Amino acid sequence: MITYYYKKKKEKMFMSVFNEKFFEVLNHEGVVSIVSCGNEEANVTNTWNSYLVIKDDRILLPAAGMNSTEADVKVNNKVKLTLGSKEVEGFNNYQGTGFLIKGIANFIETGEDFDMMKEKYPFLRKVLEIKVESAKQLL
Repeated sequence: MITYYYKKKKEKMFMSVFNEKFFEVLNHEGVVSIVSCGNEEANVTNTWNSYLVIKDDRILLPAAGMNSTEADVKVNNKVKLTLGSKEVEGFNNYQGTGFLIKGIANFIETGEDFDMMKEKYPFLRKVLEIKVESAKQLL
């Protein structure tokens, strides 16, 4: 089950860039691809849907390795993620759906979010935080 958190802003519930279909996809295991690009060619690394923690319009991911991604983010903090599940019906009754996420990445190693993630995923060395700019359903 995916973990997500929302907070109230000025007495109104914070509206998320994520829709119901996105959360439905996250409730099924699947591969998440993370694409970053520093000065060289693009780098792709992978993780699992079940490792994503959604907090407002941010995605938090445990980073055990991700050294190349971290090096890229120091040069260019824009990243793209793709994720999906063939268990969730897409557009026009398509068997499966996926999302393209665009955002700004940062690696964190202290603070409340780090502590919460370290408790959930003791193997991490840092947390990859992605401030989501867009989440587009693809299929």
